[in-house]
Amino acid sequence: MNGTPAPSTQFLDVPGGRLAFDDTRQGDGAPVVLLPGMLDTRAAYRHLRPLLTAAGRRVITMDLRGFGESSIVWDDYTPAAIATDVLALLDHLGIERAVLVGSSYTGATVVKVAGDAPERVAGIVLLDSFVENPPQNALMRGVVRVMGTMLVHWPAFWGFYQRKLAYPGARPADFDAYVNGLVAAMRTPGRKTATRGHVSGDAAPVGWTAAVRCPALVVMGSKDPDFPKPEAVADRQAAALNARKVMIEGSGHYPMADNPRATADALLAFLAETA
Repeated sequence: MNGTPAPSTQFLDVPGGRLAFDDTRQGDGAPVVLLPGMLDTRAAYRHLRPLLTAAGRRVITMDLRGFGESSIVWDDYTPAAIATDVLALLDHLGIERAVLVGSSYTGATVVKVAGDAPERVAGIVLLDSFVENPPQNALMRGVVRVMGTMLVHWPAFWGFYQRKLAYPGARPADFDAYVNGLVAAMRTPGRKTATRGHVSGDAAPVGWTAAVRCPALVVMGSKDPDFPKPEAVADRQAAALNARKVMIEGSGHYPMADNPRATADALLAFLAETA
């Protein structure tokens, strides 16, 4: 992590629970808010954040409802609900406009915020997101339901996905410890409720992009196992958002972890364009 210590955890109470976040506080241009994906924590960006801060950017990362250091039990875990948390955090920090980065599940969140509150969003970045994915056929819906049930009742399945599928190429040096921590967290009391809430949320909304007017960037790992044709998904999102597309060659579902340098280069070029 380039020897840069992580900023200390802060908390924000909102209706329904408490959100954990951190903030590097200083930097040029619009602050960058990094949102992790489903069942993950803000530490997903532990290798990317130092590269962005070294380039002079203010970086904020937030744990999602139910995971990390945020409170576990909420009445709504959907990407749309998380969008209200992002706006509450911007208000709390006195930030008028920010660039929002969503990973996987929270790609839908940043699209939602950009459509609902365009005056607050300087740009959005989708990292291996599901936005604008066509509706699944009956077979795929059944497969997804089975996988969701396994995640709720068998946390080791999340470890299997991380170790066997999500990282087809390079892995960060702390990979094993990080995955072990994710799996252990899923076994804590109340986490089944949060996991169930996440796996049932609509992470692939069709049509939300129509309301987005801000600059957008689509970043996709070329070997993302969640999509049969990752580049085709990225092309569809880029067309819907009038966005630029960057493919991270050899990366899986988490390019900010398996190739943080290439991901940082893509984000920094976009941030320069939105300045």
